[in-house]
Amino acid sequence: MPSFDVVSKIAMHEVENAVQQASKEIATRYDFRDTGAEIEKSDDGLLIRANATARVAAVYVVLQEKLARRHVSLKSLDPQPVEPAASGTFRQTIKLTQGISKEKAKEVVAFLKETKLKVQGSIQGETVRVNGKKRDDLQEAIAAMRAHDFGVDLQFENFRE
Repeated sequence: MPSFDVVSKIAMHEVENAVQQASKEIATRYDFRDTGAEIEKSDDGLLIRANATARVAAVYVVLQEKLARRHVSLKSLDPQPVEPAASGTFRQTIKLTQGISKEKAKEVVAFLKETKLKVQGSIQGETVRVNGKKRDDLQEAIAAMRAHDFGVDLQFENFRE
């Protein structure tokens, strides 16, 4: 029976490259001079620091541009509120979300049932496995899921006959 998996993953090497590119741009741009603006990768995700909340927001925009250019979905970013840090600076943590949460997985399975296609979805951890009798039904399911916005970036992999 043909099947495929619906997953939500981030290419971490692309994120690291985007952070490096954004750091280079911040270092060379005149409007970021003497603001202490920087981006770094941390355990929680990404950390932005600057001397004003407006600068933190501007650095976040630069980061978004670099991530979008490297085809990293902005849906996988979870920006936390800007908070004051030491020495009159401000910081913002941007969490990177991977995997499909239980609620989103249930939403995907319910959506597949609503489409009236002859496919069946099952939740397996942070992935959703979709089974069907015909390959064409699975391709229609993929097209329907691409057209619908679930709030997370979905990839389709592990297609088996």
